[in-house]
Amino acid sequence: MKTSDFNYTLPQELIAQAPLPKRSASRMMVVHRDSGVIEHRHITDLSDYLNRGDLLVLNNTRVIPARIFGHKVDTGGKVELLLVERVGAHNSVSSMQGAEWIVLCRAGWKPRPGILLSLAQDNIQAEILESYGYGKVRIRFSCNLPLEDILEKHGVPPVPPYIKRDYSECDLVDMDRKRYQTIYASESGAVAAPTAGLHFSDELFAELSEHGVKTAEITLHVGPGTFKPVKTEQVEDHVMESERYLVSEKSACLINDAKKEGGRIVAVGSTSVRTLETIAGPSTGLRAEEGRSSLFIRPPYEFKIVDVMLTNFHLPESTLLMMVSALAGVDLINCAYKEAIKGKYRFYSYGDCMLIL
Repeated sequence: MKTSDFNYTLPQELIAQAPLPKRSASRMMVVHRDSGVIEHRHITDLSDYLNRGDLLVLNNTRVIPARIFGHKVDTGGKVELLLVERVGAHNSVSSMQGAEWIVLCRAGWKPRPGILLSLAQDNIQAEILESYGYGKVRIRFSCNLPLEDILEKHGVPPVPPYIKRDYSECDLVDMDRKRYQTIYASESGAVAAPTAGLHFSDELFAELSEHGVKTAEITLHVGPGTFKPVKTEQVEDHVMESERYLVSEKSACLINDAKKEGGRIVAVGSTSVRTLETIAGPSTGLRAEEGRSSLFIRPPYEFKIVDVMLTNFHLPESTLLMMVSALAGVDLINCAYKEAIKGKYRFYSYGDCMLIL
């Protein structure tokens, strides 16, 4: 298929710039694959569509405040870094002394090996070790405090580029720290939120539990590749950036048991879908595993384990839009998106959601 097959025109005013005051206030479009029927509901109606024995699969990755600011030591030239992933050491974010990271560098000067930086109000010293082009560099950091502590104080949440932020506005940054994070986030390592999970509140989980719906947690640390545009003319020529995942023995058993007992696997977000489909065997079910996934789910694709998906509305020509089209069909998703635009749904990370049945 051509990448242009997944294009659509979105009015800029429908791109949500902030979350709604309440997490569970979001609208939810319900798309029925079997009949093509499209309903307009709210996330609080989710239990109306799930059955006793269904299993919600949640990505418990935690977004780190991975954007930090600083300057070149010699000239004072400003720089903005987005920490992507630590090199080695099991990707820990707690230790910093001598740690090497892959980062995205934004500056008015060209990053080159040997350049020294002072970051996070002089709490971090850094040296550029290698440049890979397009702003991606490898950096060695050093400081006296744990990285996580420094980021919590001086870093800012790495909200997507379509959410416009003036980082001098502390109220907006504080809001992002709280709301660009699921309430069940526990495993630090992501630089983007699994946004379908942002709609869940404690009250909604309690209602689903009373309805007999169970939950299982997996981890996929979302990287900046989630926003990487598809630039190839043919969809199949696009290469996904790999992301780290972990599925525990406990979660694998919960998922396999739910399938055996006739329950549906309800993946909350594209990251949960990608993880589950990566480790699902053709006939042996799901296995506990840790690794990296570069799985590109696009039409046509035969889903091995995911039955239902809750997801936000995605960018034109994006791999995420291609994934939902693989599940629901290109034509039905096109119709759904036209309905969403007509109905003025809120789009992207802080926007409304879609339930694909």
